[in-house]
Amino acid sequence: MYKSKITFFIAAVCIALNISAATVQPKIMVVPFVKENEDLRTILEEDANKRIIITKIKEAFDSRGFTTVDFFGKLKSISSGDAMASDHQQDLKSMIITNSGADIYVDAEMIVNMSGSGNSVKVIVTAYDASTGNSLSNKVGESGKFYTDDIGRLGSKAIESCAEDFLNVMQMKFNDIVENGRSINLLIGFDETSSVNMASEIGDDGLTLADHIELWLGDNAYQGNYHIQGTTATRMIVDDLRIPLKDKNGSNYNINRFGLEFLKFARSIGLKISRDISNNSLTVTIL
Repeated sequence: MYKSKITFFIAAVCIALNISAATVQPKIMVVPFVKENEDLRTILEEDANKRIIITKIKEAFDSRGFTTVDFFGKLKSISSGDAMASDHQQDLKSMIITNSGADIYVDAEMIVNMSGSGNSVKVIVTAYDASTGNSLSNKVGESGKFYTDDIGRLGSKAIESCAEDFLNVMQMKFNDIVENGRSINLLIGFDETSSVNMASEIGDDGLTLADHIELWLGDNAYQGNYHIQGTTATRMIVDDLRIPLKDKNGSNYNINRFGLEFLKFARSIGLKISRDISNNSLTVTIL
């Protein structure tokens, strides 16, 4: 009996460890909040406090066991040529995020308040799915007022005040992505010169184009999970379509990959299309 209890206890521990190991944690990159037309490189080079705050936020995530990507390292690896021009700053930030390998990026904004009654720092952190741009978590942390000019220390207090709740919400949303897939939008329309519409019969089976698309979505949406908001002769709106986090080989899967699969499907039924992608929306135009 005693031996059986020990065996049961060991088995229970192993199960618990496996459950814990099954939790997939995202790879995170902390990036600076940049206003429109602001020069990303200049801001970081001239404002040491912003560099300190980003580093402190990254350290807060590191201390909780998350894998983080060094934004500054990625920034330095980008060519200092055309990509660094001031009129390409938004593209540069997107380029760094895309090439980082991060699952989630965290936009970090810092507000420093200096006063005679003490100094304080407020940080605003927002987590986004790197593939779709969907918001996952956002919090505001405040350091409280202290008679110190150590902005880094105040920044640490600010992020520590909200890090736990921020990361818990972010992890919960990421777990949902792992289990149920990423949510994207799909809009299918027609060029003015197109000879077909959603009611056109395609092939010899008597099915309309709308029927073919819906059958394909059922086979290719992650776990068959999609919702069609509405269909007319000239448009189909899929307001919630799930795609997987990883493909069968364990590589990152994104909205671009899904668009490519739709292109192959369209060609297989004799259609030509064009594609436009913006954040988590895929717009398909049938030519």
